[in-house]
Amino acid sequence: MKGFFGLLLRVDLTHQSYQVEEIPGKVLKTYFGGKGLGTYLMLELIPPGIDPLSEENKLIFTTGSATDSKIPASSRYGVFSKSPLTHFYGESYSGGSVAPQLSRTGFDAIVFEGVSKSPVWVEVSSGKVIFHSASHLWGKDTYFTQDTVLKEVGDPRAQVVVIGPAGERLVRFACIENNYWRSAGRCGMGTVMGSKKLKAVSFYGNKKREFAHQDLLKEYIKDLRNRGKDNPGVAAYRKLGTPQMVAATNRAGVFPTRYWSKGTYEDWEKISGEALLQNLEVKPHACTHCFIACGRLSKVLKGRHKGLVVEGPDFETIYAFGGLCLINSLEEILYLNDLCDRLGIDTITTGNLVGFTMEASQRGAIDFKINYGDAQAAAKLVQDIARKEGFGATLAEGIKSASRELGLEDLAIHVKGLEPAAYDPRVLKGMALAYGTSDRGACHLRATIYKAELSGMADPGAVEGKAELLI
Repeated sequence: MKGFFGLLLRVDLTHQSYQVEEIPGKVLKTYFGGKGLGTYLMLELIPPGIDPLSEENKLIFTTGSATDSKIPASSRYGVFSKSPLTHFYGESYSGGSVAPQLSRTGFDAIVFEGVSKSPVWVEVSSGKVIFHSASHLWGKDTYFTQDTVLKEVGDPRAQVVVIGPAGERLVRFACIENNYWRSAGRCGMGTVMGSKKLKAVSFYGNKKREFAHQDLLKEYIKDLRNRGKDNPGVAAYRKLGTPQMVAATNRAGVFPTRYWSKGTYEDWEKISGEALLQNLEVKPHACTHCFIACGRLSKVLKGRHKGLVVEGPDFETIYAFGGLCLINSLEEILYLNDLCDRLGIDTITTGNLVGFTMEASQRGAIDFKINYGDAQAAAKLVQDIARKEGFGATLAEGIKSASRELGLEDLAIHVKGLEPAAYDPRVLKGMALAYGTSDRGACHLRATIYKAELSGMADPGAVEGKAELLI
């Protein structure tokens, strides 16, 4: 079938072996790569009722039929597993430069199974799979690990996915990181990787998927790029990135603030996309083949974090640490962003947990003191979470477990154990439906109804017709 390789790679970490299997054309026609193929493989290969951290769980990487095609926005890969955070269906996605090289290994999906006896990193190419000791990398942060693995691979084509200390310690919401700042962030896919003692995977190769109509594909890509040149939406994303949503959501009263107790942050202008441009050195940064360049490569120009460079913060990170925790400094939010990336934990879940702790502390509901707006205390708590130390060890189990242990389940905001993104469902009724029906928990990516509700295409407060809009 055109657009696919028709091959599955299964990597056995227990025995350090691998095998290649054919994927039937019928499966590819039915599930069409990406999420469809990943979900199919989960249902086929993961036994029901298992512990997500057991050797029976699988870690599945997939690409889509458009990967490595030069279609803008096609440079993303998916990761699928039973989530150690929610104990339900788990999926996560990341951009950057990994997906094309993952595709060039010549496999539509790669499954890691079993558990290595000792820390390992795996080199996957179009002609071989090699197992390397990762004992010297265990305990290292994600940046160091990426640099070291790329040096050890020695092939300029190679791209790498890694975990940080949080994944090694089985923090329930650990990420898989690539290209320093790109994250397969939600549902704890890095935790599954850590449970298998898999520190990193490198991908490279020379296989190219065959497309049915190359001429039509080239025409489509050219036309899409031409339409994007003068598109005001593209221009806004290139200028402000996703932080442009700080202004829009605050004006609409849907920016979650003070751990979900308010919909507008009085200091939002200090953490907006415009403030980012004014106060930091910012350059647009794009994934492979994407002309939108919504990423922000930001450099701190003053203060205690002067010289820090991070791709970010994106809108969700600003909401999580800015809105929920009332931290009104982009420099401090950027530092927290960097800390999460180095340690390998999801900024959305982490920011929610810090905000939850601040609110519980203010109420006198826990024997732990932390004030809203205290960026240094937030940074310390982030490190304690990643290391499972002190009160951080309780939070490292996730919002559902932590709130139950603390007797604060009525305070905790989540769906299926996954915290919502930065769109308050009390105002945006369509997002309430989207969060409630999303397969992985409170996810804004499964249904972007907030766009219609914020733009005026649909009445935010209306309930009638939202099911049809969702579908």
